[in-house]
Amino acid sequence: MSFDINNLLRENIKNLVPYSSARDEFKGKAAVFLDANENSLGSPLTKWYNRYPDPLQWKVKEKLSTIKGIPPQHIFIGNGSDECIDILYRAFCNPGKDNIIICPPTYGMYEVSAHINDVEVRKAKLLDNFQLDRIHLETLADTNTKIIWLCSPNNPTGNALTREDVETVLNNFHGLVVIDEAYINFSRHRSFIPELQEYPNLVVMQTLSKAWGLAGLRLGMAFASEAIIEVYNRVKPPYNISQSTQELVLKALEEVGQVNDMIKLIVQMRKDLTIALTKLPVVQKVHDSDANFLLVKVSDARAVYNHLLEKGIVVRDRSRVVLCEGCLRITVGTEKENKDLIKNLESFIGN
Repeated sequence: MSFDINNLLRENIKNLVPYSSARDEFKGKAAVFLDANENSLGSPLTKWYNRYPDPLQWKVKEKLSTIKGIPPQHIFIGNGSDECIDILYRAFCNPGKDNIIICPPTYGMYEVSAHINDVEVRKAKLLDNFQLDRIHLETLADTNTKIIWLCSPNNPTGNALTREDVETVLNNFHGLVVIDEAYINFSRHRSFIPELQEYPNLVVMQTLSKAWGLAGLRLGMAFASEAIIEVYNRVKPPYNISQSTQELVLKALEEVGQVNDMIKLIVQMRKDLTIALTKLPVVQKVHDSDANFLLVKVSDARAVYNHLLEKGIVVRDRSRVVLCEGCLRITVGTEKENKDLIKNLESFIGN
């Protein structure tokens, strides 16, 4: 496949001279830092936070490199996956001219970020089995299509996309193909990270918000060719990941075994919750899931949602989303939370 990143980049990004921070310019070791206009006397919190963090987060990337099996030069770290998404629009999509393709139902920020950046959104709705409509995708793409967004496992449906379908898109589309693997740790399916060498147009996104349980730290990851990562680093704010976040993430990344144990427990609770839900009269169908949530079709989605809300339980009403009519998206909670959910669903009496 012919892929040239320069054919995709916006002209202003090609010519962009990125902001060079004090820490970008400094290499090596030093004992005295008088280069960044920091408060040299320290901070009320701790003496460490008066200094700017590493702008490229090399310690975190080196640790992720070991875990993911990919060189750190192929890793971008964003302030949540939303930053990873937004930068691709700002770097590759000309406002008012270019377009992108999403496959609804899917994660909403692909479309929101496109609208913010004045980029046309084209929609190749998933098939009834929540898999790609490859023919529709092909008919929508043209010379101004810069990005195809694929979410696998998909949110809100929970299923992984068929690998053969994704590979077909990668082999036949000359723009960027972004595979959002936020929920991959809960799935039996393999990540596409090992395929980066084969597909120079591939970007794989993951996050520490889900399986790693670090949603509050807001750390997303993009894995791609060095050329694409260089674009990410050129466009991002100079210090997009705080010092405290980097420190806490480094500690968390030491606990791979504990995280794997949590994943196994969540997958088992997902199975148990599925069985319990299918026994309820109010539940019509529980869709198979490769994520840490379930898409559940109920008899009256809005009424069930309000009933649970009155009981202090918040789920996500997806009943107005295409192909999700009548459905609630329910996260796998703790054992107690799941029992409370089932108990309160049992008490629901519809009209």
